[in-house]
Amino acid sequence: MKMVFKIRTSSSQKGAAHKLFMNQTAAVIALIFLCALLTSGQTVALETYLTGSVCDPNHAAVHGAEVTVMSTALSRTVRTDEHGSFMISLPHGDYIVRATATGFEVTTTRVRLTEYASASIEIILPVAGSTEVVTIVAADGVGYQADAINSATKTLTALRDTPQSITVIPTERLRDQSMTSISDVLNYVPGVTSHQGENNRDQVVIRGVSSSADFFLNGVRDDVQYYRDLYNVNRVEILKGPNAMIFGRGGGGGVINRVSKEPQSSPAREFTIQGGSFSDRRFTGDFNQPIGRNVAMRFNALYEGAESFRQFVNRRRYGVNPTITISPGTNTHINVGYEHFYDSRTADRGIPSFMGKPADSPIETYFGNPNDAYARARVNLLTGTVEHGHGRLNIRNRTMLGEYDRAYQNYVLGTVNTVKTLIVLTAYNNSTKRQNRFNQSDLTFYVSTGSVKHMFLAGAEFGRQLTDNVRNTGFFNNISTTVQVPFADPVIATPVTFRQSATDANNHLKTNLAATYVQDQVEISKQLQVVAGVRFDCFDLHFHNNRNGDNLRRVDRLMSPRLGVVYKPLPAISLYATHSVSYLPSSGDQFSSLTVVTQQVKPEEFRNYEVGMKWDARRNLSLNAAMYRQDRTNTRATDPNDPTRILQTGKQRTSGFEAEVSGALTRAWMLAGGYAYQDARITNATTAAPMGAIVPLVPHHTFTLWSKYQVISRVGLGLGVAHRSDAFAAIDNKVTLPGYTKVDAAAYFRLAEKWKVQAHFDNWLNVKYYLNADGNNNISPGAPRSVKVSLIAAF
Repeated sequence: MKMVFKIRTSSSQKGAAHKLFMNQTAAVIALIFLCALLTSGQTVALETYLTGSVCDPNHAAVHGAEVTVMSTALSRTVRTDEHGSFMISLPHGDYIVRATATGFEVTTTRVRLTEYASASIEIILPVAGSTEVVTIVAADGVGYQADAINSATKTLTALRDTPQSITVIPTERLRDQSMTSISDVLNYVPGVTSHQGENNRDQVVIRGVSSSADFFLNGVRDDVQYYRDLYNVNRVEILKGPNAMIFGRGGGGGVINRVSKEPQSSPAREFTIQGGSFSDRRFTGDFNQPIGRNVAMRFNALYEGAESFRQFVNRRRYGVNPTITISPGTNTHINVGYEHFYDSRTADRGIPSFMGKPADSPIETYFGNPNDAYARARVNLLTGTVEHGHGRLNIRNRTMLGEYDRAYQNYVLGTVNTVKTLIVLTAYNNSTKRQNRFNQSDLTFYVSTGSVKHMFLAGAEFGRQLTDNVRNTGFFNNISTTVQVPFADPVIATPVTFRQSATDANNHLKTNLAATYVQDQVEISKQLQVVAGVRFDCFDLHFHNNRNGDNLRRVDRLMSPRLGVVYKPLPAISLYATHSVSYLPSSGDQFSSLTVVTQQVKPEEFRNYEVGMKWDARRNLSLNAAMYRQDRTNTRATDPNDPTRILQTGKQRTSGFEAEVSGALTRAWMLAGGYAYQDARITNATTAAPMGAIVPLVPHHTFTLWSKYQVISRVGLGLGVAHRSDAFAAIDNKVTLPGYTKVDAAAYFRLAEKWKVQAHFDNWLNVKYYLNADGNNNISPGAPRSVKVSLIAAF
C-alpha cells in the first residue's frame, strides 16, 4: 500500500495554503474514520502466537525461565513450564526476545512475526559463571529503565548494544517528576543544558553545541523554533554526539527525539487535572479504544494556563492529537495521526548583569512593556506511517507534513550604567512561517552468513521546507531604537513603532533535501558486534531577499559516516568505541543567514570519538559511562591581515566524561541520574572569541539524581537533586552564572484502584539560582519554591 499526501502552496497564497492544508487534514481524518468503520467488522486477528522452548547447552529443558518479548510498543513476560516451553500472544512485528534463569547467562535474540500463524524458536541458555537473577525490562520502559529503542539505528536495538551515549526518559519518569516540557527533562539530564532561547523557543546545548533545530518527532525533523509539550509523548530520547548518519544535517552535539503515544490493542483511559503555584492549571486526557479486531484509535488532549513568579508573565497552551492504527492484512501496519498545538505566552528576556554577574534586582522584576511583548506558535502536523513485513524483509515509509506559524515581539535588555540607575532597552519583533514536507523510506533485511548475522538497512529521505522570515525593529516614540529606563522601575509604557531598519530580514527560503543511507549491524559472535553506516545528503538552499530582489543559492553535498564496535566480555556488559561525523551548512541550523559571504563558506564539521561501557548491573538496573572528544572545525574566523575577509580556521573542542544510572535497586526503590564533566573551549580563534575562551552555558560539572521509594502500597515519596557548577553567559566570558544545587521532592498517594494524587515540590529549599541566559544581559532566574498537585484517574 502506498500513501501520498500533497499540499500545494506558494509564498503569495499563504491564506489559501492554510485553508487547503486544513481542508486536506479534515479529509484525511474523515478518511481515517471511514476506514475504521469499514474495517471494524473484519475478523482479521490482531495477534498471533510465538511459541518456543528454553534449554541448557545439553538441550535439557529449563523450567521456570523468564522469557520476555519486547518491542518499542509493548513487553510481555511468561515463564517456561516443566518442559521448558512457553507461548506468548503478540501482534506482528519485530521483537527482541530475552530469556534468563538462575544459574544461566541472559540470552537475547531477535524474531520477526510477519504472518498470523504460530512461530517457534529455541533458546539455548549458556551456564553462568556465577548465579544471578535478571528481570527483563520493556523497550518503552518499565519503571525508569528502557531496554531497546529504534531511533539510534532505525532498527530495534537493545540500548546496551548501541555504541552511543543515550539517555531515555520513559513515561513513568515523566509522570513521577511532573515533566511537561523539554526544559523540565533537561534539568535532570547530566551534560545537557537548556539555553534561554530568548524565552520564545526550545533551545539546547549538548556537548558544547547550541541548537534550536535538532528536535525530532518519531525520528522525523521538527525544527521550527517553538516550545514543545509532552502531553502526547511516550518517552523522550536524548542521543548524544553527532547523529547525521541517521538524522541528517546538524545534530553536531546530539539530538532530542520525542516518541509519540500510539494506539494499543487494549482499551485505556487516563485523565489528569493539575493545579499549583502561580495559578497553574493543566488538564490532559488520554483515550485509547480498539475498534473491532484490527483497528485502534487514540486521542490525547491538553489545556494549560498559568501565571509565573515573574511579574506580568503568563502562558496558555492547548493541543489535540488523534491517531489511528489499522492492520488491513496479516503483515501490514498503518498509523495516521494529526496534531494541532497552540502556545501563547508573554515574551520575557529575564534580568541584566552587573559587574560580571546577574544583577541583584528581585528575580520577579520585568524589564520592558509586558502588555506589548508576546510569543505565539501555532503548529499543525499530519503524520503517516506504513510498515510491511515479508519474511526477513521489512519496509517502512514515514511521512510528516507540518505547517508552523510563529511570531514574537520582545524587549531586549542592554547594559546597566556604572552607578546602576539606568538600563538600556531595545525592541524588535519577528515572524516565521514554515511548511515542512518529509518522507522517509527504510528497508531492513536480516540474513545469516554462517555464524555471522547481519541486519542491513537501506533508506532514503526526501524533504522540502518553505520558510518566510520578517523582522522589524522597534522605534521608541517613533524616533530612537534605544531607550534608557530606571533600573529600579523598568516597566515602561513608552510608545513603540515597529518597522524595518536597514538590516532587518525579509526573505523567502526554499530548502530541498535528498538523502540516502546504508548501514550494517553485524554480529560477528556473541562477544563482538559492529555497526557501520554512511549517509549522503544533498542540501539545496534557495534564498530570496524580498527587500532588494537578490537570489542566492547554496548546494552542499555531505557525506556522514559512522562506525561503532561493541565488545561483550559478559552478556550483561558491553564495551564500545565509536566515531561519527556531522555537518552544519553555512546558513545555520535555521538556514536563514545566507549572505554573499556565507554563500561561499563550507559547512562546519563535527567529529566525535567516544568510548564507553554499558552494564546491566543487576535486576532492572543499568549503569553507563562514556568518555568522548568532539572537534568542531570550519567555523568562521576573521582574516588577521584583512578584517573584511572571513576564513574558516576557527575550531572548538569539547572533551568530557559521563556516567548515568537508571532502573530499580529494589522492587520499591527506583532511581535515575548521573554525573558529567565537560570542557568546551575555542581551540583556534573564531569571529566570536579568541583561542582559549570557554563555550557559554557549559558548566564543567553537572550532577543529577532522582529517587522514588514506595513506602507502602498506597504511598510513595520522591526526592531529586540537580547540581551545576559555574558557567559563562556568553562567549566573551565576562559574565558568570553562579553554580547551584536545587532539591525537588514529590509525594504519591493511591486513593483507590483507579485514582491517585501526586504532589511535586520544585526547588523545595527555595534556593535562588539562575537557570540560563541568552547573552550577558538576558539572564533567566530559576523559579522559587512551588508546588503542583495532580489528580490522576485511570480507567
